[in-house]
Amino acid sequence: MTQIYHDSDADIGVLDGETVAILGYGNQGRSQALNLRDSGLDVIVGNIDDEYAEKALAENFEVVSIAAAAARGDTILVLLPDEIMPEIYKVDIGPQLREGALLDFASGYNIAFGHIHPAQNADVILVAPRMIGPGVRDTYVSGEGFPSFVGVHHDATGRAKARMLALAKAMGSTRAGCIEMSMHDEATLDLFTEQGFGPAFGNVLMAATDLLVRAGYPPEAVLLELLLSGELAYTFQKMRDVGVLKQMEFHSHTSQYGSLTRGARFASLTEPVQQRMQVILDEIRSGAFSKEWSTDHEDKMKVLDQFKEISGQIPFADWERRARAAFGIGDDK
Repeated sequence: MTQIYHDSDADIGVLDGETVAILGYGNQGRSQALNLRDSGLDVIVGNIDDEYAEKALAENFEVVSIAAAAARGDTILVLLPDEIMPEIYKVDIGPQLREGALLDFASGYNIAFGHIHPAQNADVILVAPRMIGPGVRDTYVSGEGFPSFVGVHHDATGRAKARMLALAKAMGSTRAGCIEMSMHDEATLDLFTEQGFGPAFGNVLMAATDLLVRAGYPPEAVLLELLLSGELAYTFQKMRDVGVLKQMEFHSHTSQYGSLTRGARFASLTEPVQQRMQVILDEIRSGAFSKEWSTDHEDKMKVLDQFKEISGQIPFADWERRARAAFGIGDDK
């Protein structure tokens, strides 16, 4: 049975007297550090000497090295990039951990696929926000909160679950609800959204844009209609608020009739799309993707740079730049 936790299930007081060490002051690190401090916890930041450390200092956090923070922390949040986390854990975090420390990961990736093997004398938990870093802060401030996947990977003290829920509440996540997941399941869902759903959706968007531009419609008008007006984003918000089907009531009868009757014509695409998604899911679950990404990392970064360069040269990229400039949207205005 699926277990979902809310504010009433958690007690922040469980973490009273503990030093919370935030390792990495990037998008998630900053937001989580601010939220935890505002919830009354004693927070320090572990970071290398760079612009992120300067930002943490400017926001009145004590900043020390990652190793020093790991040594001082009773509760340690590892909020470093996936690709560098195993080496930093091996050198600066693992050797410093005290017995009974609480070790929290915001992604199950490195543990799920065997890149990090935490010490058995520490509590190891997952609090994985389903929200980008700035949103973690914004929804805390607004009072809405954000949902998370949470789980106990290893309970060395007998208090791991209580500490996990206290941490999630202090972040503001139990306000929205936290669903219990394993490290492997969280990492799999996260990677599949990035590799399966996201690219499929993106290709549909680009295919529709290309079709309409070739049919003679100005790219500025096409992209305004499909994306840049903000109507699509607002529709997705309404899907979240009231449901996918119910939000259709906000659209005209013409829109509803056309969507429902013509939607059936795409039913034959479901099976081939799912077949390709299944291959991606299998690569993720088996660890094949993790192995691919985690070996010959310099070569993988070169491949990533090449894909970015190529994607910047496709017609869609130029059309989007033109449209964003025409309507004064974001950095292209």
